[in-house]
Amino acid sequence: MNISSKVKSLVRKYGTRNPFEIIKSMNVIVVFYPLEGVKGFYQYFQRNNIIYIDERLPDHEKLFVCAHELGHMLMHKKANAIFMDSRTKLNTDKYETEADQFAMNLLISDEMIEERLDFTTSQFSRLFGYERKLIELRLKDFK
Repeated sequence: MNISSKVKSLVRKYGTRNPFEIIKSMNVIVVFYPLEGVKGFYQYFQRNNIIYIDERLPDHEKLFVCAHELGHMLMHKKANAIFMDSRTKLNTDKYETEADQFAMNLLISDEMIEERLDFTTSQFSRLFGYERKLIELRLKDFK
């Protein structure tokens, strides 16, 4: 599965990189609620896609969490990661990394990177407001 291609196709189809606008167009239910122990999660329930986001997060983090959970929805719909984490003790790191990679590809375009090719990872991190490890994931997919 090529995450970068999936994101480019999604952006073309919906004409935006804003995950909230995309999920609105897809009729996804968004629930803002004070969550404990997680920033957000995705659930497929009774043929409905539902994304839960901790309402106490700053807007910038809500945007990332929404993009991350959209990645789970599109790439891991059948994987109940909450069940796998809490009941089976299976390692779900692969799913989380893929969702992070999806989110970063959605939120940071190639053009945004091209404008600053001389920047270091740390400078990109400060500019975009995301952790270094997330920036490193995004730069792996850069042309």
